[in-house]
Amino acid sequence: MADRDLDATGLFCPEPVFRTKIEVERMEAGSTIRVRADDPAAEEDITKWASRHGHEVLSLKKEGKVIEVEIKKGK
Repeated sequence: MADRDLDATGLFCPEPVFRTKIEVERMEAGSTIRVRADDPAAEEDITKWASRHGHEVLSLKKEGKVIEVEIKKGK
């Protein structure tokens, strides 16, 4: 169970990544967030952003066009 949820469905690049960044910045290290998005680029954009910034992608699920990514905040 994630500490936060972000529904970015209906938003397109760069909004899903931008909103994920804002929410993660508000979180404590070690907290988790679940992001849902349906932008075709969101899977790659969000997972790459998380890795580049020291966060851990805990899970990635696809349900039709919607992806759900769970991220654990690093430092």
